[in-house]
Amino acid sequence: MSQGMHLSQRMAMSQILAPQLQQSLALLQAPTLELKALVEQELQMNPVLEETPVQEMTQDEKGAREGDEPTETYDPADPPTDLAYDSSTEKPAENPADDWQAEFERLAQIDQDWRDHFSESSGATSRGGSDEEERRQFMFDSLTVAASLQGDLLEQLHLSDLAKDKWPVAEMIIGNIDDHGYLKASVSELSFSTNLAAELITEVLSVIQTFDPVGVGARDLRECLMLQLERARRTDTLEYSIIKDQFDALGRRRLPDLARAFGKTIDEIQRAVERIGHLEPRPGREFLPDNQSYVVPEVFVQKIGEEYTVTTNDEHIPHLRISNTYKDLMSQANSSQEVREYIRDKIRAGKFLIKSIHQRQSTILNIAREILQRQREFMEHGVSHLKPMTMVQVAEIVGVHETTVSRAVSGKYIQTPQGIFEMKYFFTSGIQTSSGVGVSNTSVKDMIDEMVKGESQKHPLSDEELVKLLKEKGIMIARRTVAKYRSELNILPSHLRRTY
Repeated sequence: MSQGMHLSQRMAMSQILAPQLQQSLALLQAPTLELKALVEQELQMNPVLEETPVQEMTQDEKGAREGDEPTETYDPADPPTDLAYDSSTEKPAENPADDWQAEFERLAQIDQDWRDHFSESSGATSRGGSDEEERRQFMFDSLTVAASLQGDLLEQLHLSDLAKDKWPVAEMIIGNIDDHGYLKASVSELSFSTNLAAELITEVLSVIQTFDPVGVGARDLRECLMLQLERARRTDTLEYSIIKDQFDALGRRRLPDLARAFGKTIDEIQRAVERIGHLEPRPGREFLPDNQSYVVPEVFVQKIGEEYTVTTNDEHIPHLRISNTYKDLMSQANSSQEVREYIRDKIRAGKFLIKSIHQRQSTILNIAREILQRQREFMEHGVSHLKPMTMVQVAEIVGVHETTVSRAVSGKYIQTPQGIFEMKYFFTSGIQTSSGVGVSNTSVKDMIDEMVKGESQKHPLSDEELVKLLKEKGIMIARRTVAKYRSELNILPSHLRRTY
């Protein structure tokens, strides 16, 4: 049998998502600000869509924005029924042509009035253009860019006393300093990769380590802390000796071993360790980008009287409608078949988008109402009363698939009387209590955190003791589970939390 490449055809059945379904899922999964961007993009691509100002919205439209079902449902599978034309003859339907023509003339007059208004005001704009342009340029010139650690070090290099012929070596070293201020490559590695003498690299590195922030250019935490104490002229202190000679014991908080090694009391060692704790372990912290994220709640839960109300946040979502101008264009007898087909397709796409947005808001609202129904005690008392809840349970009540619930709550936030939480926060597994009532594992973590905060610093609670305290509250839990939750809470083991 000959070998080679051949072309062949075969038939196969496969399932794919229709473009409209993909769009609907994308709208459902997108957070508010991302949804706004998607809608604005669709406004630019679809000419028949236009945004309705809030003051022009009808009472029914306002009700739809508040979470009610829209008064008009749009089915993309059906042809538009509100276009008033007979597709068999491609002529205007029985609606009076005078009404369509009058409407079109009225819209045209409004458009002309706006054009006249802008043409009249263009003179004043041109007269004040120079001042406006000057203010605009001043605004752009006033914009600042956050300085980077490497850029700041390069500026200090150019102001230092280091010889200019050594600047390329310094720039190479600065390029290997990470955002936290540590030199990520050893002197031997830099020497091997650049064919420079190790003595030269060490000499230049010692100059860079005198730059600000204090401790920059260190190769590890030990050297970073020592550089800070050396800059502060505290080399004759107990903390400097601990870092220099007993850094491993310090990391394990073996205070009795440190006391014996230096002939000091445990109280003196404890005070020295506390002073070490005030040093900066990450010199480049001030140059790190601001990682604070700002979220916009999708849902608001408010208490009015004795009852809670749930409303969706529609402030950032543009309210869309189909432009009457294109509906009028469809009714004109001189419109070609190609134009009508184009407008018909765009109107179908626009109505499907409007329907998808309404369906998205309705789904999120129904899920939020079910969260409120099941987590009412959380709204009243906080995290300690959070109940276990799964997406399957909510999906059964809302009447959708659990994957729909997962998409609907992904990246969404809900504002409650207890604060702003991600909607996924409320979906947690549970632990059975001795009374048979389920308790959320988030509530158990909160209990462990509170127990550790209230413990004695000289006698911290071990994992076994935490298990006993939880058992007294009726929560049956294994020690390894407590250790797992403690680790997730970034709580150290008891022997590392002990102070003397």
